[in-house]
Amino acid sequence: MQTVNDFNFKDEKVLVRVDFNVPLDADFAITDDSRIAAAVPTLKKILSDGGSCILMSHLGRPKEGPTNKYSLKHIVDRVALLTGAKVLFADDCIGQDAINIAASLNPGEILLLENLRFYKEEEKGDLAFAEKLSKLGTFYVNDAFGTAHRAHASTAVMAQFFNGKKCFGFVMANEIANARKVLDQPARPFTAIVGGAKVSDKLLIIENLMGIADNIIIGGGMAYTFAKAIGGNIGKSLCEDERMPLALQLIEMAKSKGVNLLLPEDSVVADNFANDAHTAIALNNEIADNYMGLDIGPKASALFCDTIRQSKTVLWNGPMGVFEMSSFEAGTKAVAQAVADVAQNGGFSLIGGGDSAAAIHKFNLANQVSYVSTGGGALLEYFEGKELPGVKAVLN
Repeated sequence: MQTVNDFNFKDEKVLVRVDFNVPLDADFAITDDSRIAAAVPTLKKILSDGGSCILMSHLGRPKEGPTNKYSLKHIVDRVALLTGAKVLFADDCIGQDAINIAASLNPGEILLLENLRFYKEEEKGDLAFAEKLSKLGTFYVNDAFGTAHRAHASTAVMAQFFNGKKCFGFVMANEIANARKVLDQPARPFTAIVGGAKVSDKLLIIENLMGIADNIIIGGGMAYTFAKAIGGNIGKSLCEDERMPLALQLIEMAKSKGVNLLLPEDSVVADNFANDAHTAIALNNEIADNYMGLDIGPKASALFCDTIRQSKTVLWNGPMGVFEMSSFEAGTKAVAQAVADVAQNGGFSLIGGGDSAAAIHKFNLANQVSYVSTGGGALLEYFEGKELPGVKAVLN
């Protein structure tokens, strides 16, 4: 796997696919710039060599072409601040403006192109669109792990126009290296924590981890599908009835493979999906009809955290409950602290992007774990055993 460390970029105009899909508030101020910050080492390596950077990214999910809400012009100042470089902006990623600015770009300068998804051709993986983008630069670097699982023009198609002049940025390289630490030769015991709302979203990762992990902890809304499948009363809790046979199969699979599958024994339940709802503690198989489980309970939290702290390798993908609400954050917060403790005690803890990353940041523990992934969906598919189009394109 070649990275930007393997090349000298003097006088190269480097097209860098970054993931600057950052959250903006109502006034278009960035509320979390960690994705931009993550790409800075890659950009600084190129600039310090005497090259220039042409940055490609998407922002949000624009439906009908150019939309002010999703314009990357809102992040120009932050990119300049974090890189310390002069940042120019082209208001059309393949328009004449972009062509002209790219042609006159000086070493040490950055050109940020407008949102790629203003063109439907980006998500369609259109060859002609990818070729137009490719003509703006002389070298291709993919540093957008968050979109590596998408077969889009800028992630999976463009690379073919840069024979011998393509590589990964540091974000991509670090993501793959850290994922491989967990997948290939994890220090044991290895515990995988899988949470979130639906069993269907995490089915493949659970199945794949059955052959790797010593312990698999199930939390979040998906746990109630398991609880109901084994005969429990779960009240108004989230449940995928059609997935109950699957839940039973996963329980049996764990037994046959000698994997310790941990399901929550109890929950924090509420009579309404609201922070000010009436709450109680209930066993997972004895939830009253008018209550729903919104967090793991104290017994589950104690068992899960004890198992995590005894581990040498931990993968965490998905929260234990509705951690966005303070009344239901305790379980996720306790697990987050236990995961951090593993790293602090010399183990390895990988946070699998998405809600898990949001939680670890919310509880100010990001600096106490081994690695926080920038790509929830991409990492999930990697652990499901799928080939990522954005990785394959650079390696070919």
